[in-house]
Amino acid sequence: MKYPFSYLVKIQFLGFRFHGWQKQPAVKTVHDIVDKSLHFVFEREDYKTLGIGRTDAKVSASSYYIHLFTRFEFDKETFIKNFNKNAPADVKAISFQELPKGFDLISSEKVKEYHYYFSFGEKNHPFAAPFMTGLQENLNLERMQLGAKLFEGTHYFHKYCTKPSAKTHFKRRIDSCEIVENGILTANFFPEKSYVLKVRGKGFLRYQIRLMMATLFDLGRENLSLDFIKASLQEDNDRQSFRNVAPGSGLQLYDIDFVV
Repeated sequence: MKYPFSYLVKIQFLGFRFHGWQKQPAVKTVHDIVDKSLHFVFEREDYKTLGIGRTDAKVSASSYYIHLFTRFEFDKETFIKNFNKNAPADVKAISFQELPKGFDLISSEKVKEYHYYFSFGEKNHPFAAPFMTGLQENLNLERMQLGAKLFEGTHYFHKYCTKPSAKTHFKRRIDSCEIVENGILTANFFPEKSYVLKVRGKGFLRYQIRLMMATLFDLGRENLSLDFIKASLQEDNDRQSFRNVAPGSGLQLYDIDFVV
């Protein structure tokens, strides 16, 4: 067996300077940076890494998992120390554990929680840009909160997906979806009040949450109604994707639950 040992590595990263997780030619990605960091940790030894899923450009993660395959055993404390020493400041390893034989990170059943941070009214301090979207207009927050709840349950998300494949399944379930005042991500350069859309479910389509957030922004502007959102989630919708996509920098993969 080429890789007799496998490990689960939990990392955090600020996505603002990356073009998502997946390796792509001619751009900087999180997967590329992780592998380059491991290149120094392992002193050029052979290894393989798989991520738990894709992320969009500029999207951050406070909880992301990597399946690491190696030809040798590693000590937990030594690995975390050496990885963080060699990784850039915007990537950090926070846990490391050996995995049982046969474990498959990709096919394991998991529940993901995403957060989208935003504010409205005054223009934000420039330092807030990597963490939240700031709209320089007033929004009807109560309408947005009502709209967020409409996404809960099982619906047809054709209009909340870009560039689907022929095999894409649009019928998805969202376990919870709400907008609350942000007390999770804080800094002295953040606006006095900011908010977070919290979405939890087993699987999400490409750009789904950012399309949902853009629709909620339009609802807050009173450019569309709650009935419009209800109709967009029905099986008989026109199945044409919405064009307005909220910026990636406000989105964060907050947590992932799965069983090892």
